[in-house]
Amino acid sequence: MSNSDDHLSRDDRQRAASLFKAYDVRGIVPDELTPTLAREIGRAIVATIQPDTVVVGRDMRVSSPLLASALIEGIRDAGADVVDIGMVSTDALSFAVGKFGYPAGVMVTASHNPPEYNGFKISREDARALSLDEGLDEIRDRVVNGDLPAIKPATERGSLFERDVLDDYATHMLSLIDRDAMRPLRIAIDAGNGMAGVTVPRVFRDLPIEVVPMYFEPDGTFPNHPANPIEPENIAELRRTVVENGYDLGAAFDGDADRVFLVDEKGDVVGGDILTSMVASRMLERNPGAAVVYNLISSRGVPETIAAKGGKPIRSRVGHSYIKETMREEDAVFGGEHSGHFYFRDNWYADSGMAALLFALEMVSEAGQPLSEVIAPLDHRFRSGEINSEVEDAAAVMRAIEEHFRAEGAEIDHLDGVTVNFPRWWFNVRASNTQPLLRLNVEADDHATLEAKTAEVLAMIRGTTGSET
Repeated sequence: MSNSDDHLSRDDRQRAASLFKAYDVRGIVPDELTPTLAREIGRAIVATIQPDTVVVGRDMRVSSPLLASALIEGIRDAGADVVDIGMVSTDALSFAVGKFGYPAGVMVTASHNPPEYNGFKISREDARALSLDEGLDEIRDRVVNGDLPAIKPATERGSLFERDVLDDYATHMLSLIDRDAMRPLRIAIDAGNGMAGVTVPRVFRDLPIEVVPMYFEPDGTFPNHPANPIEPENIAELRRTVVENGYDLGAAFDGDADRVFLVDEKGDVVGGDILTSMVASRMLERNPGAAVVYNLISSRGVPETIAAKGGKPIRSRVGHSYIKETMREEDAVFGGEHSGHFYFRDNWYADSGMAALLFALEMVSEAGQPLSEVIAPLDHRFRSGEINSEVEDAAAVMRAIEEHFRAEGAEIDHLDGVTVNFPRWWFNVRASNTQPLLRLNVEADDHATLEAKTAEVLAMIRGTTGSET
């Protein structure tokens, strides 16, 4: 893609289409995503959503200030005002959109991707995230086709304002929990040189929690490890730190701090689905009979816990746009995903790793027990984690798998990919939205079954020109 400062060629526009992913805009800077393109995306956002004001935040990536500036100029070109809230977490941007009633918001971030990437997460009123099924496709088409609003003359361009939302964000986060329930705890938090290094100190300032900071200095080069805690190697140091120092637990955030993963006092990682069960229990105590949404990759224990607590379990496809819309439709109080995303009705249905961490700390405080004991009743199955395989024809592989297990008497559904259910084990296999990959998740009631069945399904996947990634 051209690095031209004044125009995009027809080829540039065609290539830009691939940067629009299922839930956001994302690409390598400056080879794919340039300031020129960012400015045009800003104009396309205004043409699509038609807001009078757009709130813009950014993460700590090296390219974020330049891209944010270009995006802001594009928004102003189209006649909308901009409120620049500076360097914040994605959940703080969502908070600003919802709390202050802005009709649109854009977060400049590539979340957990490597440092050469950047992008935009776009939302409309009430922090409703745009996806390719809901508005992002129109923005893409406007950019690709050059169907953009005329640049306003200087007297009609939008104005630029600045606003600091960190104090208001912290007040809101603390309003979600019972602060009086908190007891002194010592916890390690790995911010991964991401935005949690900015938000955690302010939120925890007035809590009786001793936070031991790890990599709180925002640094978009990620000098210590990638800010992607779903990968085991990126939380290995946190696990060691918790055990060696006897901390009550550890938490790791991703780059834009919308996701969180916990580590218990033994150094064991708490799966996102188990934390979903944990937080759901607390939410249902305060909202009896409410609906809770979980994605279909989650442990069977999640709907079991929700039902046992008197709630209404709602199964959803993977992906934040599906979870959020399902929550709105069902008036669900909470939603969670295995990938460390947690959504709260009282947070405009937006995800917040911070809120999930606060609820977990409240529950550990009240229980007077270690985290491992708090979650023990919720976690009694065995899971493979997500295993990716490269395949040439994902649809053909999934058809073959479905036919094989249907013949064995499995219960099968197609909510997202193919889910195969047996009484003592189940698995889901689904295609990646962006890569030639199949993603496999297996769960079983015992470890031996998990190992045997994971090997069996993987052999089927990889026997058809597949390889591990």
